[in-house]
Amino acid sequence: MSENTVSLSLDGKEISLPVVIGTENEKALDIAKLRDETGYITLDTGYKNTGATSSGITFLDGELGILRYRGYDIAELAEKSNFVEVMYLLLNGELPTAAELATFESSLAEKSVLPAGFEQVQKALPAQSHPMAQLASAVCMLSGFHDGALAAVTDENINTIIGNFGPLSANIQRHFLGKDLVPADGSKGFVKNFLTMAFDEEPDEVVVDAMDKLLILHADHEQNCSTSTVRIVGSSHANIYASVTGGITALWGPLHGGANQSVLEMLEAIKADGGDIEKYVAKAKDKNDPFRLMGFGHRVYKNFDPRAKIIKKACDNVLDKLGVQDQSLDIAKKLEEIALSDDYFVSRNLYPNVDFYSGIIYKAIGFPTEMFTVLFALGRVPGWVSHWKEMRLRKEPIGRPRQVYTGATLRPYADLSGR
Repeated sequence: MSENTVSLSLDGKEISLPVVIGTENEKALDIAKLRDETGYITLDTGYKNTGATSSGITFLDGELGILRYRGYDIAELAEKSNFVEVMYLLLNGELPTAAELATFESSLAEKSVLPAGFEQVQKALPAQSHPMAQLASAVCMLSGFHDGALAAVTDENINTIIGNFGPLSANIQRHFLGKDLVPADGSKGFVKNFLTMAFDEEPDEVVVDAMDKLLILHADHEQNCSTSTVRIVGSSHANIYASVTGGITALWGPLHGGANQSVLEMLEAIKADGGDIEKYVAKAKDKNDPFRLMGFGHRVYKNFDPRAKIIKKACDNVLDKLGVQDQSLDIAKKLEEIALSDDYFVSRNLYPNVDFYSGIIYKAIGFPTEMFTVLFALGRVPGWVSHWKEMRLRKEPIGRPRQVYTGATLRPYADLSGR
């Protein structure tokens, strides 16, 4: 065995597989020619141990609790940067100069005005349909309102979908609540414009800061379910709107982006049952009870979610500043105290995660629970588009996973009379 390959013996035949080592010393076996040389494929249900691509965008180490965008630690970005600058970083690989940032901000402000006639499309959607259904429909429909080659990787296409996304999301909240839509004002900046449109009033700076941090923390998370969906849809050369629509529908699921909505639904259920927190903590500890505390632990992070550490402070600031009195939020704070001190949770690394804190913040700000996943998508769109851009510029082949067939073998057709 050489340093750059490993040997594999199959059916008496020995082949060499190249070893690929990433910049953070992640190791992988390149099996691209495995089937051609042996007739074998690998089986990895859910792709939990399969690298579908290489990427230079985000590094994640769940065991050590590390999350970095383009080499920058997430905590440093959340403290020193802002969402617009982070979007530029994800899309272009480097932090912008002052001139580059000004140009990017100007472009997003220009694109914050939705196409003429598009508000009528949004108003035609059933108002009480789930906001994620509205978001997926609206983003897909946007492709019909923009001229040009939408499958092309251009700054125009990228800036347009990102610039549209904030006002689009704010309009969904207004429509869902049965309120008039509010005109965009891109001069306010990406985050403040979104909040002003969503609530039809100037937001408190503490709220703007918390929202900005939440969007940064959600901006990318490596090859998760929705990002992988965007890449595989985009690999067919589907346009940027169709590709992002795929990501939106994947994010909608409660095992992915719907987790923060599940947190608030859990808190409301505990409140409706009398607010007996100890009862539900006991249920969570009972291995025979199907109840699970939502928003605790993470399937990737085996220790504390690094994003949760950052957003906990913003959460406390929002609750203190707004002085919100809400029993479900009181329940959340008590659950947080228990999870951070009770040995059952500490020993199992069941710490509050970013979904737990984001749900609390969104609730305190005044967003309807049904909007939470839309807010996740608002943060994640630059990550989706960055991966779409990276995949297209690399000219990666169309995604086409294999399978191991387990159905019936060849059998004769039986006439209807004989069945």
